[in-house]
Amino acid sequence: MLQMVASGPPNGVAKTGAALSEADSQAMANLVEISKPGPFGSRTPRLGQYLGMREGDRLLAMAGERMRLSGYVELSAICVHPEARGRGYAAELTSRLMQMAFDRGEVPFLHVRPSNIGAVALYRRLGFETRRELIVTWRQPL
Repeated sequence: MLQMVASGPPNGVAKTGAALSEADSQAMANLVEISKPGPFGSRTPRLGQYLGMREGDRLLAMAGERMRLSGYVELSAICVHPEARGRGYAAELTSRLMQMAFDRGEVPFLHVRPSNIGAVALYRRLGFETRRELIVTWRQPL
């Protein structure tokens, strides 16, 4: 995994994306199942703010906050339904979360698989820089 840290706030202020709540948990779980952003449990949305993009009642993209360390917040579950890719949703949601973090005095960071070339390129365009390459072992609970 690459651990990437934002070097500064994003250019421009994204205002898109609606706040997601526990009422959206099934739609979030469905999107995670389809898009496979990485570890995401039923209680993950309780860890921070999650934003989503909808088309009608259908959740097409989301991004949120997960782990917090003093002065830092991890952006997580940045994902887009395969049918909605290329519309800029991931960039919009990530930019908005970045701005929210910097407004609170926090620095956003995230983790991404190096093989996810499109996501790595997006995060670099948004101002994230690789801090470290990590070896991660994740096992699904029995």
